[in-house]
Amino acid sequence: MPGIIKVSEASSIAIHAMVLLAAVENKVMPASTMAQNLKVSQAHLAKVMQKLARTGLVKSTRGPAGGFSLSKPKEKTNLLEIYETMEGPQQNTGCLLDADVCPGSACILGRALHDINLKVLELFSEHTLADLVDSPLGRNVKNQAA
Repeated sequence: MPGIIKVSEASSIAIHAMVLLAAVENKVMPASTMAQNLKVSQAHLAKVMQKLARTGLVKSTRGPAGGFSLSKPKEKTNLLEIYETMEGPQQNTGCLLDADVCPGSACILGRALHDINLKVLELFSEHTLADLVDSPLGRNVKNQAA
């Protein structure tokens, strides 16, 4: 979806995978099933899931009945936790360009970017996996995962 805010492919996979796990509640879901449902590469999904497991957002179960499950209730995980697991702590960076273009020490867009960034961080921290799963689109995910 085009727009001013871009989310990396890894972060997008992480959020979608977490919503998928939240939709099946306490069940363990194999990586192959997750990749098929999300229509992503199993190798890329595996890397994302390993990172989520290392930080404790998901549990990894080995063996023939293995896969991934949420490590805590869907109501207790917000989007910011998932995003920061993939991208690192978020802060206001200032200029969109990787060059000193603006005259003086401050970016012309600095205040606007600061406000936008704060709003996005606020929204990501307010929305949990439960919010997404319980939305109309989330119910579609729940039906597809069942």
